[in-house]
Amino acid sequence: MTTLTLVRGDITRQTADAIVNAANSSLLGGGGVDGAIHRRGGPAILEECRKLRASRYGKGLPTGRAVATTAGDLDAHWVIHTVGPVFSSTEDRSDLLASCHRESLRVADELGARTVAFPAISTGAYRWPLRAAARIALETVRNTPTDVEEVRFVLFDQSAYDAFAAQIR
Repeated sequence: MTTLTLVRGDITRQTADAIVNAANSSLLGGGGVDGAIHRRGGPAILEECRKLRASRYGKGLPTGRAVATTAGDLDAHWVIHTVGPVFSSTEDRSDLLASCHRESLRVADELGARTVAFPAISTGAYRWPLRAAARIALETVRNTPTDVEEVRFVLFDQSAYDAFAAQIR
């Protein structure tokens, strides 16, 4: 059984087998979590991302999919990059947000990761409401068969932590 834990803090400071990156489709870094992971992880992550773009993901990583690279200088073995959906009030994209979590766990299982740290995917620049994102993330992780022993949601600020804490009960 997978243990779910919540931590308020900086995902780039976590010790885990794998850290999930809320990436943009280019895989080449960006703002928010993506930029922080690339900055703290160093050039090895970007180098592997460039290789992925030159081979399998020439048009970028599709929304809802996940792929792994080295973790570079992070205290992890791997970074699992996943592209969350941009929130829309006129189109239900919940399935894509759920897919980010399922696909990240699938990749983690392929790698043999036992501890995985997730951010609050799509809740920053992609404007997904925190409570809804927390519900989707937690339900998906609870209902996805995996060999991962601990899923840790690392939440940058108190409002994100509170939203996840309200849903984890």
